[in-house]
Parts: sequence; structure tokens; C-alpha cells
Amino acid sequence: MSAEARAREDICRLAKSLFDRGLTHGSTGNLSAKLEDGWLLTPTGSSLGSLDPARLSKLSWKGELISGDKPSKESFLHLAMYEERNGTGPAAGAPAGAVIHLHSTHSVAVSVLDDVDPADVLPPITAYYVMRVGSLPLVPYFAPGDLKLADAVRRFAGRHHALLLANHGPVVAGSTLAAAADAIEELEETAKLFLLLHGRRIRALDQKQVDELRKRNG
Repeated sequence: MSAEARAREDICRLAKSLFDRGLTHGSTGNLSAKLEDGWLLTPTGSSLGSLDPARLSKLSWKGELISGDKPSKESFLHLAMYEERNGTGPAAGAPAGAVIHLHSTHSVAVSVLDDVDPADVLPPITAYYVMRVGSLPLVPYFAPGDLKLADAVRRFAGRHHALLLANHGPVVAGSTLAAAADAIEELEETAKLFLLLHGRRIRALDQKQVDELRKRNG
């Protein structure tokens, strides 16, 4: 099996798992993975629960459709993450091999709260959240498909591999599909914990503990 064929199977397998576990619904959410000669993206209007590997959109790094069905209208989100994470400038972050965007319930709920810190939406409740997500800026609201959202994402993506789009949902980059999935699932579980505890006094990890975790995990 070629690397591209394997990537197509991996995207569809993961997408169905996310859908079956209620981490996305209807035709919401999109996944992508980097290839040697472009990148794959889930098609527009498709359900993550019933994707066909052969019909995934294959795009160039200019965003042009090479083959497959019409890509998600949020393709620019993925392209912005890849370009900022894989760039060579001083703000470039760890390289991205995959990007996942979901409308997961608890993360979306947090994205509409008025009393969160937009610089870092969720507190460091658990060690795994610190290790897999780190910090989570809130990207200002733009309507789905609005290209201004790409510009907003670019302002954060070089320094943060996980972002929360206001009134919309999370978008996360990872070195692999598995890494991106681990991070976005950890984000969703932390959002769920945060909502369960909201309004109560909590004992989050202190700065020393956070710094030790970040140092240990690079």
C-alpha cells in the first residue's frame, strides 16, 4: 500500500471513530493530512461517519483541487495551519503533518462563554492537558467560510498548535493524525471538565508544575 493510500484509509478510519463517539455530528468537522505532493482533506458536505477514501479531496499547496470531490469550505483553515506551522520564520512552530477541526460539543460551549481569558481559554486542570494542548487562545469570531478567519488563525498558529474558534470549535495541528487526534480529544475532555467545575473553586496546576511538564515534554 502506498503512503497516500494509507493516509486515505487512516483519515477515514479516524473520522468514523470521531463521529461514532459523538465528537462531531451531521456534516460538521474536517480532517486533513500532509502528503509528499500535496495534502488530503475531507470533502465539503460530507459526514465524517461515512467517508470514501477514494473521494477525499487532494489539494496542492496553493489550495488547488488536484483530484477527488470538492474540498471542505474550511480548507483555508487547514492551509493556514500548515503554512504557519511548517514555515521557516521565527514564529514557526513544530511541523504539522495533520490538522483536525471539530464542532465538539463541550469545546464549542466553552468558546461562547463570556468570562474566559481569550489569551488562554482553559486552565491547566490536568497534566495531560498541559502536555498535549499546552495553551489555548481564542480566535475572534468570523462566519464559516469567511477568508478573514484564515488571517486570524495565522496570527496564532505559529505559536500554538491548538486554537479555539469563537462560537465555532477547535482546530488542532499535530505531527501525525494520531497526535492531532490525541490533542483535540484531550482538549474536548478538558472542556467538559471545565464546564462541570465552572463556578466552583478549583485547584489547577501551578506555574512551577506547568513549567516542569513543558520542560519534560519539550
